[in-house]
Amino acid sequence: MKKKVFIGTSLAFLFLLFNNCVSIPKKAKPIQNFDINRYLGVWYEIARFDFRFEKNLDNTSAQYRLDKNGNVIVLNSGFNFIKKEWKKAEGLAKFRGQKDIAALKVSFFGPFYSGYNVVALDENYQYALIAGKNLDYLWILSREKNIPQDVKSNYLQIAKEIGYDITRLIWVVHDKNNNPYLNEN
Repeated sequence: MKKKVFIGTSLAFLFLLFNNCVSIPKKAKPIQNFDINRYLGVWYEIARFDFRFEKNLDNTSAQYRLDKNGNVIVLNSGFNFIKKEWKKAEGLAKFRGQKDIAALKVSFFGPFYSGYNVVALDENYQYALIAGKNLDYLWILSREKNIPQDVKSNYLQIAKEIGYDITRLIWVVHDKNNNPYLNEN
């Protein structure tokens, strides 16, 4: 009986641990007055910190749409330039609190969530700076496959002020137009 209680308690602890690890870097603040409906659709990844799930990918994009419960269905895709093939990952994002604050948690692996925080966004919802749960995750996104220099400079400055080492950014190449997973409509 003690073993079952221990296992049950351990599993509950691990579940809480992984779900409570969702956060935001200390100096980052999520956008207020956020409108998820304006954020939906296709975003191109302009720059990112490299990590294993996007290793060797270029032509990366993210598509966001709502499910019937108001959660965000995420479809990330990119071209693996080593294997010469398109890859995709589907996930689910949920607001961590109020739906007008751009602090979400995203999961591509069941109950394990990580922070997804929009920390900079232009008024027309064309460019976004995304902070992950800590200083190891950072993305610059655009509705187009490029970004104006002034927006880029501004977002890099914001990232530095948060504490990111922007020299770690990988600038994504967008040289393909045949992503089978991309719905640009």
